[in-house]
Amino acid sequence: MREENNLNKVAFYTLGCKLNFSETATIARSFENEGFNRVDFSEEADIYVINTCSVTRNADMKFKSVVRQARKANKDAFVIGIGCYAQLQPEELADVEGVDLVLGATEKFKITNYLNDLLSQPRLDGEKGIVHSCEIEDANFYVGSYSLDDRTRAFLKVQDGCDYKCTYCTIPLARGISRSDTLENVLKNAKEIADNGTKEIVLTGVNTGDYGKGEFGNKKHEHTFLDLIQALDKVEGVDRVRISSIEPNLLKDDAIDFVSESRTFVPHFHIPLQSGSNEILKLMRRRYMRELYVERVQRIKEKMPNACIGVDVMVGFPGETDEYFIDTYNFLKDLDISYLHVFTYSERPNTVAAEMPGVVPHKVRRKRSKMLRGLSVKKRRSFYESQLGNTLNVLFESENKNGFIEGYTENYVRVKMPWDDSYINTLHEIKLTEIDEDGLVLFNFTDGRDLPQSDISTEKKKKATSTEVSKQKDFQRTTTEDNKYVSLIK
Repeated sequence: MREENNLNKVAFYTLGCKLNFSETATIARSFENEGFNRVDFSEEADIYVINTCSVTRNADMKFKSVVRQARKANKDAFVIGIGCYAQLQPEELADVEGVDLVLGATEKFKITNYLNDLLSQPRLDGEKGIVHSCEIEDANFYVGSYSLDDRTRAFLKVQDGCDYKCTYCTIPLARGISRSDTLENVLKNAKEIADNGTKEIVLTGVNTGDYGKGEFGNKKHEHTFLDLIQALDKVEGVDRVRISSIEPNLLKDDAIDFVSESRTFVPHFHIPLQSGSNEILKLMRRRYMRELYVERVQRIKEKMPNACIGVDVMVGFPGETDEYFIDTYNFLKDLDISYLHVFTYSERPNTVAAEMPGVVPHKVRRKRSKMLRGLSVKKRRSFYESQLGNTLNVLFESENKNGFIEGYTENYVRVKMPWDDSYINTLHEIKLTEIDEDGLVLFNFTDGRDLPQSDISTEKKKKATSTEVSKQKDFQRTTTEDNKYVSLIK
C-alpha cells in the first residue's frame, strides 16, 4: 500500500488537440488554487494528470507510454487519466498498470474533489484504478477554458461538443452535444489573456463555427460565429486572433469578409476537407460536397490573396478506391491551398465506418498518406515562395531552436533569425527574402535594424538543419514516385 504523505507537486501531459491544451491549462490552475506546485512532466511529481485523446489508435497507445514515463519518474506517484479516451473507454484505461483514477467528460473539471477521495484511500499495488465517468448525455453543461502556458499564444475555448454524425468520428461520444460559452465569458477570458501580455489568441472548439448553440442551455443561436469574431475584434490589448479550424459549411461569406477587414483576425484559415471525392464525403456523412469547398477557398483568396489555407484530409477511409484517392490527390493539387494535415483512417469502436465494407489495407493507407504529405511539402514551399518580397508582421516565440528564434507571420509563414531572447513575444514588421535550407524563411527588418549575430558555427548550423533537409529530400523522392504511381492508376 502506498502511504499518503505531503503531496504538493503535480505534472500534466496533454495528448491531442488545441482544445485539450486549453482544458489542461484550466485544470492546472485549479490545482494551483488548491496549493499545488506545478512541475514539468519529466520531473518527479506526486500526481501526474494525463489528458487523453482518442481520435486515432496511436493516441490510445501513447497513453500507456506516458503512464510508464510517469511511473519511471516516481513509482509511488498517483496517475490520473482524463479526457476523450477516458470517457469512451474508462474501464480500459483503469486496467492500465499504474493508473489510479479515471475521470470522464464532466468529472475532469472537478478533479481536485475526486482527488481528495482518492488520497484518503490509497490503493493496494496492482489494484484496478477507480472510475468516475458519466453517461455522455449528461455532458450538457459548458466549462470555459484557456491556456496561458505560452507567453506568445493562448488557446481560448469557445465551444464544446458536436451534433454532427460523421461516420468515422467518436468525438460526439466523447464530448457530448454542441454547446457554447457565453459571449460575455469569452470576452472576459480574452481580456484576461491580453492582460497577461499574451499577443495572440487561437480560438478553439470541437466545432467552432457552430458557436452560439447551447450558449444559454438550449439549441438556439442567441449569438452566431460572426457575432463572436466581431466582438473579439474590439477587445483592447489583443494583437492577433487566429481561427484554429472551421467547417466549410459553417464558414460563411460574411465571416470571411469580416476577417479580411479585421483589426486583429489574421488571414489564416484551417478548413477540414477529409476527402476530395464526393462519393467518399457522402460515406463519411460530411455536410458539404467538394464544390462548396472550392467556393470557400475562392472567396478567401478573392478577399485576401495572401491568406494561408490549411486542409485536414483523411486517407484510407472504407470504400476509398484508387480512383477516389487519385480524385482527392488531383483535387488538392489543383486547389490554391497552403499545406495539408494528413490523417490515416483508423477504425474506432462504436462508429458506423468501422462496420463498412471496402476496408483499405494498411500498407495502401500508409502509401497514400506519404503521397499527400509529399504534396503538402510542395504546397507549403510554393506558398512560401509566393510570399517572398512581401512585407509582413512576425510574432517571435519563446523557444531556442538550435540557436535560432522562430515565429509566424500573420499568414502563417514560419521565419527565423539568430537567437536573441529580447525579441520573445514581440511583433515586428519584416520583409521576406529567401527560403533557407531547412524550409524556414529568412527576412530583413523594415526599420533597418540589423539581425542578431549568430553564435553557432557553420558546422553546427549544418547539423541542426540536416534532419529537416533530409526529410524534404525524402518527400521529393516520394513525390517523384507518386507521379509515376498516379500515371499508372490513370
